[in-house]
Amino acid sequence: MDTGTDADQWVERESMEYDVVIVGGGPAGLAAAIRLRQLALEAGAELSVCVLEKGSEIGAHILSGAVMDPRAISELIPDWKAQGAPLDVEVTEDRFLFLSKSGATTVPNWALPDNFKNHGNYVVSLANVTRWLGQQAEGLGVEIFAGFPAAEVLYNSDGSVKGVATGNLGVGRDGKPTENFQSGMELHAKYTLFCEGARGHLGRQLHDKFSLRNGIDPQVYGIGIKEVWEIDPTRHRQGLVLHTAGWPLERDTYGGSFLYHMDNNQVVVGFVVGLGYSNPYLSPFEEFQRYKTHPEIRKFLEGGRRVSYGARAITAGGLMSLPKLVFPGGALVGDNAGFLNASRIKGSHAAIKTGMLAAQAAFEAVQAGRGNDELAAYPKAFKESWLYAELYRARNFKQWMGKGLYLGTLMVGIEQKLLGGNVPWTLHHRHSDHEMLKPAAQCKKIDYPKPDGRLTFDRLSSVFISNTNHEENQPAHLTLKDPTVPVNVNLQVYAGPESRFCPAGVYDFVKDESGRDRLQISAQNCVHCKTCDIKDPTQNIVWVTPEGGGGPNYSNM
Repeated sequence: MDTGTDADQWVERESMEYDVVIVGGGPAGLAAAIRLRQLALEAGAELSVCVLEKGSEIGAHILSGAVMDPRAISELIPDWKAQGAPLDVEVTEDRFLFLSKSGATTVPNWALPDNFKNHGNYVVSLANVTRWLGQQAEGLGVEIFAGFPAAEVLYNSDGSVKGVATGNLGVGRDGKPTENFQSGMELHAKYTLFCEGARGHLGRQLHDKFSLRNGIDPQVYGIGIKEVWEIDPTRHRQGLVLHTAGWPLERDTYGGSFLYHMDNNQVVVGFVVGLGYSNPYLSPFEEFQRYKTHPEIRKFLEGGRRVSYGARAITAGGLMSLPKLVFPGGALVGDNAGFLNASRIKGSHAAIKTGMLAAQAAFEAVQAGRGNDELAAYPKAFKESWLYAELYRARNFKQWMGKGLYLGTLMVGIEQKLLGGNVPWTLHHRHSDHEMLKPAAQCKKIDYPKPDGRLTFDRLSSVFISNTNHEENQPAHLTLKDPTVPVNVNLQVYAGPESRFCPAGVYDFVKDESGRDRLQISAQNCVHCKTCDIKDPTQNIVWVTPEGGGGPNYSNM
């Protein structure tokens, strides 16, 4: 079995057997693991469950806004408050602003659709919530292997999913084993649940293998960029949730911001840009830095201190972009399938709920003596759940907003505020994000101001505080199908958008010793946001798993 290096010829991989293997230690994967063990304990049944997490620890790669709807976690662990779940800051106030370059218009609360009302929700660090879920899972007997990315899907002779293999350790940049080489492990299971988050590396392969997207709208994405700040206590409003739309983005570019007041005089400030934008000169990172200079945002941050940074792609296609969820031997769960509700800017509750639904189906199948077939009960249960109803009401949100800020706002207001999402029409996504860039010659250059180092910053200083690290002597995890394409196509036609859509300074066009352009890839900077894998107009960049434990190490994100 090929894991993409020459090391496999040296060592035979060992294997371990489980009833259920879960790929990804985020909210979806941990909710599935917890629910599986809860069901087993309730039934007095034996059930072995393991979770593979590519981050150095549970929560290390988790980044989200986040305002959390507690509905799903209350179903999973009803006494979460007594158990010490880190949902401590209840939302006290919602504000929504439309920004111009120097002004702002506040939307009255009575005019806000329900999707922008957060009464009963909590401002959280999703990384910390995930760490807590990991503790609950381990307490129930789940085996968690952090720092072990699932690098390969394994198949039975009949084509069903057999499990996954972890990546090899100690492979050099040249693909040869070093003195520290350790072979990856094979983990076999009756069912494997893929909970990798947006644009999962293995999820993409499964889409192709089992034709999961046939007849389905293409998935569309946004990139979310986030910072945590400690601010002046006199400017802090614990529980305040602030969203904006408009400046600095052009009216035809989908996006918006969030600024959430946590406890301990901290705020999380972030910016989301839809990756369907057309101007290759646009830089989501620089747009975020500009946004912070707006008077309505600056007033909270000035005099404060930035303490952390990160970025992550999010799915935004909603119900119409969900693929087939199941295939022989496994299922897609959480944001790996695309369950995030873009209209609410929330996905953690959907991840937890779908983890529970997939777990229920897998448990019943194992107890019935089945294995490696399709868990048909999972999509059926989703169709009958409150989550389906929620996503159905919001099914047109991204499609309308993709038509421009004013028309989109008007139509979302009509659908959500006046009609409660009960409309007879359904809009569809027609194009993938990578198809949307126009040639640079057709677009206007964007002049971004230089960072001041106090309110606005550059990429490299930002990556530094994300605690990102990769072992340098390893095969590149940012791979090119054709190494000539970046210069011959992307640079010539699109002015090298890689250097702008990446929020971590991974890609840069430089001159070689003979004065010719080449693409320099600094993979050690990668924060695993997956934007390059999504937005590259030629789909020439393919993100694969690096050595275990590499990437960001988020603490309070």
